[in-house]
Amino acid sequence: MKEVKSTKHLIIRDLSWLAFNARVLQEAKDPTNHISDRFRFLGIFSNNLDEFFRIRVAALNKMLLLGKEAKMHLEANPDKILKKIQQTVITQQEEFDSTYEDIIKELEKKGIFIKNEKQLTKRQKEYVFRFFEEKIRTEIVPLMIETIPHMPFLRDKSIYLACVLGTKKEASIIQRYALIEIPTKVLPRFVILPSESGEKDVILLEDIIRLNLPSLFAPFGFDRFMSYIIKVTRDAELDLDNDVNTNLIDELEKGLKNRKKGRATRFVYDRNIDPLLLNFLIKRLNLTKKDNLIPGGRIHNFKDFINFPSSVFTDIHSRQKPFVHPLLQQPRRIMSVLEKHDVMLHFPYHSFDSVIDLLREAAIDPFVQSIRITCYRLAKNSKIINALINAVRNGKQVTVVLELRARFDEEANIRWKEQLEEEGVKVVLGLHTMKVHAKICVIKKREFNRTKQYGFISTGNLNENTALYYGDHCLLTTNRNIIADMNRIFDYLENPNKKIQKLRSCKILPVSPMNMRKVMVAHINKEIKVAQKKKKAHIIIKLNSLVDKVLIGKLYQAAKAGVNIKMIIRGICCAYTEQKSFHENLSAISIIDEYLEHARIFVFNGSTKPDIFISSADWMIRNLDHRIEAACPIYDPTIQQELIDILNIQLAENVKGRILDNEQSNIYVKRTANKPQIRSQVAIYKYLHDKKYKN
Repeated sequence: MKEVKSTKHLIIRDLSWLAFNARVLQEAKDPTNHISDRFRFLGIFSNNLDEFFRIRVAALNKMLLLGKEAKMHLEANPDKILKKIQQTVITQQEEFDSTYEDIIKELEKKGIFIKNEKQLTKRQKEYVFRFFEEKIRTEIVPLMIETIPHMPFLRDKSIYLACVLGTKKEASIIQRYALIEIPTKVLPRFVILPSESGEKDVILLEDIIRLNLPSLFAPFGFDRFMSYIIKVTRDAELDLDNDVNTNLIDELEKGLKNRKKGRATRFVYDRNIDPLLLNFLIKRLNLTKKDNLIPGGRIHNFKDFINFPSSVFTDIHSRQKPFVHPLLQQPRRIMSVLEKHDVMLHFPYHSFDSVIDLLREAAIDPFVQSIRITCYRLAKNSKIINALINAVRNGKQVTVVLELRARFDEEANIRWKEQLEEEGVKVVLGLHTMKVHAKICVIKKREFNRTKQYGFISTGNLNENTALYYGDHCLLTTNRNIIADMNRIFDYLENPNKKIQKLRSCKILPVSPMNMRKVMVAHINKEIKVAQKKKKAHIIIKLNSLVDKVLIGKLYQAAKAGVNIKMIIRGICCAYTEQKSFHENLSAISIIDEYLEHARIFVFNGSTKPDIFISSADWMIRNLDHRIEAACPIYDPTIQQELIDILNIQLAENVKGRILDNEQSNIYVKRTANKPQIRSQVAIYKYLHDKKYKN
């Protein structure tokens, strides 16, 4: 296999990720988006950045400490990368603050005001005083951080009001410092105030506390108060013991406790903070200038703005509702439909209910014997789990391969494990050495001495909540070869020490870590041979992230050979698309819009019959070498054309598409006078909604 020889030929993944998050910020800036959506994108940007510091910056810090001993992929110079991250994040923070101010001005034009504690009317102050006494006072305990021997541990994901307390008589002589954790876990961040006719006023929870600081501290002789929001982001990566004899549950629970006390990777503060207080906090938190000290505005934890109260808007638009695939509309036996032909569900356009309906049908069908399924991230009140539990109660054998290490869902998955086992479900915790990320299911039925099997394989999680806004594809099939390979994967996962040959013997599904990269390389090589014969060779790739050096190297080679390669990559793209030797043959766009583009599709179209795959795996080292992943070939000509049509609509995107150039400057795809405006997510909904199927 050919791989890129030097990182000079690759864009640094962390800087590419920051460019992706800048595209999210572009959506917050876009005045054509509704204000509620602009707030939502501010929240997504903020939440993304939090996770970036918890995971990637934490990893780079570890690499810096380990030096040459660190196993690095594209991070040959972590110190340089960290400095560049710091510079980029500060610049983006300034742009973020400016965007927020612009949105506030637009809100005010609509008669909606986010008020602080100094802007309240008499009636609003009375309301806020009552709200504080009835709802907040018992939820907070101020900490006098100067007088306690050890600095309290500041929790990740929380925001704190750092207070300077003094007296007007001795303003320059006596001052004390206090911390108050804002109780957003138990109370809403936004409180709607009684307002004048034609206005709607909102106040933040921390500003209610600010107004009531005298109530908290006056009894101790203070009558002068200053306060500033601060926030610490911590290392959230779990360092699990690689000893296979270690109990995974114990290790996870230990790791989760340690995560809450992880090393600080970022300290964000109000840029107007009292300098003496800032120096005091930096010293007491054992931070240095290398620890990403980020000055910000008055407000932090903007992720809460994802849930800004929609009730204040009178013109909010509702999303197009998912619709049931025409072939699966109830009442109908889904298994009978699948015996005739495969069905592809495209979320969030198609309803996820069809997946749940299939599992419910299996749960009550007297001829169904067993269900095997992998679960990674589940909905809070999962209908998937409910259907599986009912299947057990109806006498079916149910096996759930549950990945406990789904990042930030570990605690929820531990609870699901306990509940499933209590109901009699066989729970397999997957592998100790790698995550199980494949999304597969097999239903086995024995009827009139004949065994029938039905299955599905998805690019995204089996989660009815995220399926409302994640763009994914799910193939429902009875194809014997596909299901045989899915059973081989399950056989291996249930007994990995004795069944490794099962994974190696998959005939149809490319599987990580065994052969997915090799299969993708083989298909790229096939296109290269077609191009070398002076015939048209085409590749279309849709991914969340393109990082793998080997596959990027093969794409470079293919483009040089004359293969036309078009890519749709939502997030990280480490490939340079502008090189003299193949500039015309390699291009990439990113689409950031209302739905999160999450699907992975690979189309190799140089031969008479295209080879098309859907997959759960991005082209990243972790997905190809350190996870159980699966890709699935699509054989049905109707579904093949469906996927190609959807990809072509996305490649024609000229509203929410950005060109991924070498500088990752996020320039929008240009609209030309002779081409119509195409917003792909709107166009795909119409395409699928209007599509006719033969039963």
